[in-house]
Amino acid sequence: MNSFKHVIWVYVAILIYGLIFLLPFIGSVHLFDWDEIIFAESAREMLQTGDFMTVNINYTPFWEKPPLFFWLQALSMKIFGINEFAARFPNMICGILTLMAIFRIGNKVVSKRFGIIWVVSFATAILPFFYFKSGIIDPWHNLFILLGFAYFIYYLDPGNHKRRYIKLVLSAFFFGMAILTKGPVSVLIFGMSFFIFLTIKRMKISISFWHVLTFLIVLLVTGGSWYLLQILNGNIEVLKEFIRYQATLFSQDYAGHGGFMGYHFIILFFGVFPGSILFLTSFTKKVEDNDLQQMFRKWMYILFFLVLILFSVVKTKLMHYSSLAYFPVTYLAAWVWDKWNNRKIEIKTWQLILISFIALLYSVLAIALPIYGVKPKWIPSLGFSKFPNFLNNALNADITWTGFEFLIGVFLIAGVIYSIRMIRKREAKGMLILHIVTLLFVTSMVYIYTPKIESVTQNSAIEFIKEHAEKNAYITTLGYRSYATHFYGGIAPDMVPENDDIDELLNSSHQTDIYILMKVDDKQKYLAKYPKLEFLYEKNGYAFSILPKVIPDEGIE
Repeated sequence: MNSFKHVIWVYVAILIYGLIFLLPFIGSVHLFDWDEIIFAESAREMLQTGDFMTVNINYTPFWEKPPLFFWLQALSMKIFGINEFAARFPNMICGILTLMAIFRIGNKVVSKRFGIIWVVSFATAILPFFYFKSGIIDPWHNLFILLGFAYFIYYLDPGNHKRRYIKLVLSAFFFGMAILTKGPVSVLIFGMSFFIFLTIKRMKISISFWHVLTFLIVLLVTGGSWYLLQILNGNIEVLKEFIRYQATLFSQDYAGHGGFMGYHFIILFFGVFPGSILFLTSFTKKVEDNDLQQMFRKWMYILFFLVLILFSVVKTKLMHYSSLAYFPVTYLAAWVWDKWNNRKIEIKTWQLILISFIALLYSVLAIALPIYGVKPKWIPSLGFSKFPNFLNNALNADITWTGFEFLIGVFLIAGVIYSIRMIRKREAKGMLILHIVTLLFVTSMVYIYTPKIESVTQNSAIEFIKEHAEKNAYITTLGYRSYATHFYGGIAPDMVPENDDIDELLNSSHQTDIYILMKVDDKQKYLAKYPKLEFLYEKNGYAFSILPKVIPDEGIE
């Protein structure tokens, strides 16, 4: 009974963590281009059209993603309204559920203490914390993948054959939910991981034909239900588009998001700090206490290297593509932490140096940003961007700095130094302090710096869109693509032109004004090319113009 009460209190603590750290201010800044806005826009269009079976963007089918995450966002928007809070609220819930799942798995595989350590390792890492305050698909997809792997590993556990069939069904169900969230890539990840595991085991595992058949049936019924309905409705294009999209990701720099081969290693190294440094000591021959622990650790290595290699090969490089690796990195970091507590493993001096180095880099960034805000001329012009004028103008946005923001950086480096001194003395609370200091740092950065960064990058554009949305006008972009015009402009289906190409708009009748946004780098080029555009003003790197309405009776020049 006492053990049960202790477990309940862990869940209560996770819930409190979510309410204190994940929930506040999730609606305080506009959605960010590209993914946050495009996903929220798809959910908004579901509510606009009443069609919840088709994922749309710009009111045309968007076959790149299945509908589950958009259903969650649409439900949230139905409750809270069409706004930033509603778009991000599902991921806040996902954050709480993910930490509860992590504790449950850690408690089952190793111990209650280990489960708590894994929760702390994951909850305080920089990117995992940030993603739970976002409006992107990956947190839910990753949660379903984690649960799918966990139940499959439980199924394979040679030391526990109780309810194997149920474990297998649950594994297939969660992988199916992952397919409904992000598509067939979920099957690819599981299939490749299982093949690697089979190779390591030399094909010596006990799985009956009927269990394989059951797994496939549950997987197809759960994950394939939406695809089957689309095909039955005559939308065979859904499969073709998925195949074409995945091929594009592997073969091309999709949407301009290219990168070098080591991109995701760098992302994980800096983004899952401090767990990413502890993780490096997990490559040891020290063994666990039972078969389940050994097997789980083996699967975590497989998942880590598979994600790292797979998405390093993919031509398109986006930060969240490697987010599934957060689980193995933090699990193995927690493994090191737990072994260190038991004096079975040592934290090396080079690891402490790396921790200090990364903390110093983050501290310098936190200190430099407000200095730049107050003294922008201290930092040279940034000419490396595709839109250098946009970037330099945006960096001169009118942002209020109190002058005390640099203390966040000072707090981090001071806290890390203090925790390292305790770790060197082998005081157990030093490790906990390191993680808490990181959590407080990233929380402060998100709450204080994110609104300022948003003011630099897009605030003036979105405020322009929201202002003119009240005039029931069509708003679009020129020279770059953004669906902020749709989400914040409240674009309805009857407002979308048959062809929103600028040349078509200039030579067709439209009974409302059309407002057009562009980057200042393109202003002169487009104003010269399209003399019918009337320039309004520019602000923070954006140039705003209007294409006056053309009523058919008045004729078209």
